Amino acid sequence: MAEFYSKKDLLFQLFENQNCLEVIELPYFSDHSEETFKLVLDAAEQISVNSLYPIFKEMDRNEPQLVDGKIRIHTKMKSIISQFGEDGWIQSIFSYEEGGQQLPWTIHLCAGFIMQAANYSASVFPFLTTGAANLIRTFGSKELIDRFTPNMYSGKWQGTMALTEPDAGSSLSDLTTSALPTEKPGVFHIKGQKIYISAGDHDACENIIHLMLARIQGAPAGTKGISLFVVPQVREDGKPNDVLTQGIYHKMGYKGAPIAHLMIGSNEGCEGYLVGEPNQGLKYMFQMMNEARLGVGMNAVAIATAAFQSSLAYAKERPQGRKLTEKDLNKPQVPIIEHADVRRMLLFQKSITEGALALLVYCGILSDKISREENPEKKKEMHLLLDLLTPIAKSYPSEMGVQSTSAAVQILGGAGYTTDFPVEQYYREARIHPIHEGTTGIHGLDLLGRKVLLEDGLGWKILQKEIQKTIQEAKGIENLDELAEDFEEKLKRFNHGAAQLLFKINQGPEKYLADATLFLDACGLLIVGWMWLKQAITAQNALEKGNPDQVFYFGKLETARYFMEYEMIKIEGLLPRFHSNTYPSLEMKKEWF
Repeated sequence: MAEFYSKKDLLFQLFENQNCLEVIELPYFSDHSEETFKLVLDAAEQISVNSLYPIFKEMDRNEPQLVDGKIRIHTKMKSIISQFGEDGWIQSIFSYEEGGQQLPWTIHLCAGFIMQAANYSASVFPFLTTGAANLIRTFGSKELIDRFTPNMYSGKWQGTMALTEPDAGSSLSDLTTSALPTEKPGVFHIKGQKIYISAGDHDACENIIHLMLARIQGAPAGTKGISLFVVPQVREDGKPNDVLTQGIYHKMGYKGAPIAHLMIGSNEGCEGYLVGEPNQGLKYMFQMMNEARLGVGMNAVAIATAAFQSSLAYAKERPQGRKLTEKDLNKPQVPIIEHADVRRMLLFQKSITEGALALLVYCGILSDKISREENPEKKKEMHLLLDLLTPIAKSYPSEMGVQSTSAAVQILGGAGYTTDFPVEQYYREARIHPIHEGTTGIHGLDLLGRKVLLEDGLGWKILQKEIQKTIQEAKGIENLDELAEDFEEKLKRFNHGAAQLLFKINQGPEKYLADATLFLDACGLLIVGWMWLKQAITAQNALEKGNPDQVFYFGKLETARYFMEYEMIKIEGLLPRFHSNTYPSLEMKKEWF
């Protein structure tokens, strides 16, 4: 087994706890089977073990540098990106007609999980290209598809998403990059600047293809006037396209993948090619956001999982101290995993990583079903459920992944704070995910301000119905009835508090949304608790059937109990805020700080 993830747990999540094989009942995925899915995951492990993990530390220690206007990255990345292209990873989820494998997104997501756990920096290059190519193939003209996607699929060209600007971070309404029409239909002169563009420039590909948001001259103000453009770094005739790398940001972690500051059209010579219709750019981007946000959640789980595996191995081997009941100092020291507080920290990590992974697999399967569902009513209901779960599935792993990885550092003690062990690097790399693809605060606003209210709360009702199904199933299992009743009581208390918060909508948006992030936190605890109840059912059923791997399933049951006893009780601390009518965050004046 690879040392950076648990293959056993990933297969459990896909084939036992959730049934990912449900998707092959859909005609689009019908050529696949359990065997083909496992072959894909094995291939992901092979490239991870042989190519990605060996340079995990090197990419951190020797971070990219801007030299003579070009960003230089790790020398092995050119062959790795080529391998991603040759092996078909970049277009694996696309149709056979496009050279893809019609691979369910769930399996693609889980293959990415393995790669991200091995080396997050190295893993992002192909998946960024997949996202950019997907925008072109979904919304672009046949001409744009034919011109750009083949070389993106092969790995010759890198794809990026170029949204962020210096004065318009998350506030895309204030975006100022401009697009001036030319005499050629669909061709515009682009002028502006973009910052924090992942893989926005590097020397491992022949060209960088930016999917860039800009405002056509005369377009409406705000988000309604934003359009989407393909902006290559190099034109097809080999001439530069006036996209200059102004700088490179030196990051806290995730250092091997560069983020660039780009100046576009400084010499009035940048061409951009309109994707789809004018002023629809943000709409196009947001149609891709669900997958991108779930992808960030999986990135966070991957890094936290690698940290957990590292700290678990250390705890099993590192001797220190003796049992509290052992008074004979001549007896040998015991491995630190024998100490209750170390086990508590390991249980914390296991409960976070495996609970969040279960949620993301659940969302992945839901996404695949939605993509091919023909019944409009069923499709709508699944869509509302996924929309509701997405901010939770992005934010809970991101925020708790940082805390989980911090626990890994703590288990190693002073050693964990040194570069001699990998957990300090995992800790630095984990911190980006609460920021990527919308900060936690934005997702709190999205969940409470929009998602729970859609279609008169239909998504919320569907979620409650699904949770109740799991509770009733668990109640019917003798060894789980108390666990189910405990969870049900916590659900009732949560729902009462949530109702009190929803009543505040009449007090105006500022008061209603003042504690939106706390509501998101509580939802994360509830939903991952639900995922643990599901895992407990699966584990108990496996034990009752006499599955020989009893150690694994007993571990699942005890971790489920840990989550209920140690994590879900944190909801109790949040509920008083939902009932409260005081708002320090609104009433505190800036000068009082």
